[in-house]
Amino acid sequence: MLNVEALEAAYGESRILFGVDLSVADGEVVTLLGRNGMGKTTTIKSIFGMLKPRAGRVTVDGEDLTGAEPHRVALAGLGLVPEGRQIFPTLSVEENLRATARPGKWDLPRIYELFPRLEERRRNMGTQLSGGEQQMLAIGRALMTNPRLIVLDEATEGLAPLIRADIWACLEALKAEGEAILVIDKNVDALTRLADRHVVIEKGRVVWTGTTAEILATPDVKDRFLHV
Repeated sequence: MLNVEALEAAYGESRILFGVDLSVADGEVVTLLGRNGMGKTTTIKSIFGMLKPRAGRVTVDGEDLTGAEPHRVALAGLGLVPEGRQIFPTLSVEENLRATARPGKWDLPRIYELFPRLEERRRNMGTQLSGGEQQMLAIGRALMTNPRLIVLDEATEGLAPLIRADIWACLEALKAEGEAILVIDKNVDALTRLADRHVVIEKGRVVWTGTTAEILATPDVKDRFLHV
């Protein structure tokens, strides 16, 4: 469904990505792993048109979306849970969920079933939510676009352990429903329980890719590319 080929990107004269390749099929869960500053978020920004690639291709179902405006990428079926959550602070929970909603299986009742806490807080403004509640809202907002692929940049960063557990349980439920997911996070143990495949990036280059069974059988991958 999503195919990224030889992607290159830069901020001004500073090159960040050097030929990144990755793909996500329907119903597949894929991780993008790497230490801080290795190019993971830049890859996501380049996929979603927030940063125009210098070279390479981004396609969804064969449609070339390289450098397309973000709304075109969203209309093609990609939903983003951005780093830092970036909910609308002056809208209520329910207004956040409705703001970019499109018809489909994900509607308000289903979001509230997935995150009962959001229903309890549905009239609260974004600024009145905890970090964990904001992350739930960001995931719910992305799902309300009824995407074919949901992309999470730093899925559990900065969250308390109990809230992190809730987010992982949510992602497991989405996987069980057949949702395609591309996820960035630092919790490798949780990711290996969740994902089908893993792509490891180092200094803007893909240095390893493989299945969960393969990464578990190759401990030096974590030692060389993921440990600080």
